[in-house]
Amino acid sequence: MASLGRVLIIVENLPVPFDRRVWMEAVTLRRSGYEVSVICPVGEGCGEEYEEIDGVHIYRHPLPPERSTAAGYIREYWHALKWEFRLARRVWKERGGFDVIHICNPPDLMFLVALPWKWLKGVRVIFDQHDLNPELYEAKFNRRGPFYYALRLAEKLTYRTADAVIAANESYREIALARGGKRPEEVFVVRSGPDLSRFAPLPKDPAWRGDAAFLIGYVGVMGEQEGIDLLLAAAYELVRVRKREDVRFMLIGGGPALPAMKKLAEELGLSGYVEFAGRVPDGELIARLSSCDVCVNPDPKTPFNDRSTMNKILEYMALARPIVQFDLLEGRRSAGEASLYAKPNDPADFAARIGELLDDPAERARRGQIGYLRMRDVLEWRHQIPRLEAAYRFALAGGGAALGGGAALDGKAALKTER
Repeated sequence: MASLGRVLIIVENLPVPFDRRVWMEAVTLRRSGYEVSVICPVGEGCGEEYEEIDGVHIYRHPLPPERSTAAGYIREYWHALKWEFRLARRVWKERGGFDVIHICNPPDLMFLVALPWKWLKGVRVIFDQHDLNPELYEAKFNRRGPFYYALRLAEKLTYRTADAVIAANESYREIALARGGKRPEEVFVVRSGPDLSRFAPLPKDPAWRGDAAFLIGYVGVMGEQEGIDLLLAAAYELVRVRKREDVRFMLIGGGPALPAMKKLAEELGLSGYVEFAGRVPDGELIARLSSCDVCVNPDPKTPFNDRSTMNKILEYMALARPIVQFDLLEGRRSAGEASLYAKPNDPADFAARIGELLDDPAERARRGQIGYLRMRDVLEWRHQIPRLEAAYRFALAGGGAALGGGAALDGKAALKTER
């Protein structure tokens, strides 16, 4: 079968294939007939400088240690950009060029890598918006200031560079239209729903809960804005105030806030009730989460979290787990009745909602089934594939006037596939 085109995907936030969304996109495009290369950082279990997996060519680069400061982020981004420029040249030489550069934020600086290829070689650019970086900065540092507005400018230039935008949800699409100035036919919603043929529930394994009657699970990055402190406060409320000593909290994932959260758990007297499992392989992740009675998302209500779809919610639904989370716009849009919703940023109410589900096994089963059916019928990855393919057809057809030139074409025919 003749190739539909050559694709270079650039992602900095996580290594591939650990970044599940990017890996699903890369494998899908490969199976659809594209030649696919990926540039990403090294990471735990992803240390090879180059390897080929499932026909996808992966080029990795080192990064400096992660630091949750403005200076730390600037150093990381500068280091990554140098490597991305270098590896893009290597991919062009070794793979015979590329027709599309698919850039995945954060950060919103990879347009700098894409622009020379767009200007000099006519390469099309797709912006895959994983995060709202200005809002993410505001959530992390609780302020705006010059750095916030620099992020807004970088985001605007990224939108301008892109021939097509892939948005992770409807809120991101609305921002691409309003703040990014994109036309409706240029923006395609491609959610991050898991592939249920690979991410499927397993029988419960009591070994994961130890001697506890109930297991409460969390998976995600341990960062300042993820609300792990609120989850630990809810655990304290449940265990120490409400005297629910029959529970165990299992927290899966790593990140810069992990040492501080371990210390906080000790200070709250929760060491015997909270397990920090760290990052685990996919098989173990599925086994652990499948054994949970309730899964949680403690992201506090902020402009960033309110508009973002958290992968953990979709993964809980794929495993038919009932959910407790704070009442956030996109969280409710994704989970619907699969979840109970606590008052925003209120750990005591969060604990109460967990307790409500623990005391009602029939309700746990009902909400878990609602989530699974919604994932199967609406949200899972196979429903997103036509939208991803439509975005590529639109970009390769020359759709959208953008920074660096290119005639605008009517993309409504491509948009029909998305809708």
